[in-house]
Amino acid sequence: MRGGSGLSEASVREWFERYDALAAARDYEGMADLALFPLNEVSDDGKGNGSATQIDRAAYLAQMEQVMGGGGEFSFDVTRTPHFLSDALVFVITDGTMTYEGQTQPVRYGDLLVKVDGGWRFQSMVQGGWG
Repeated sequence: MRGGSGLSEASVREWFERYDALAAARDYEGMADLALFPLNEVSDDGKGNGSATQIDRAAYLAQMEQVMGGGGEFSFDVTRTPHFLSDALVFVITDGTMTYEGQTQPVRYGDLLVKVDGGWRFQSMVQGGWG
């Protein structure tokens, strides 16, 4: 990770390590505990149209169950680059690959993390192709 002070960068790295561990364990409630609701989801579709929606905790949990609930093996090999907008706002670009049940595909997405009461919470998720 690049950008921001070393201490802030380390806290973002630790946040993603915790989130990734929860995702690997399919602990959707734990993942939701790291969010600042309502969440903004920004994407586009194959026709070049963008969209933005807000979801609450219940919708997020349902989404995670649908997307990750299949029980198949998955792994990520990613590099995350934080872009600090301030001490309490960081936009993190993630580039890499995701492998699910032996199929590997490239991934690129961004997350806006907001510091609340000294801890990071994800508030916006931005990824193409989900529109």
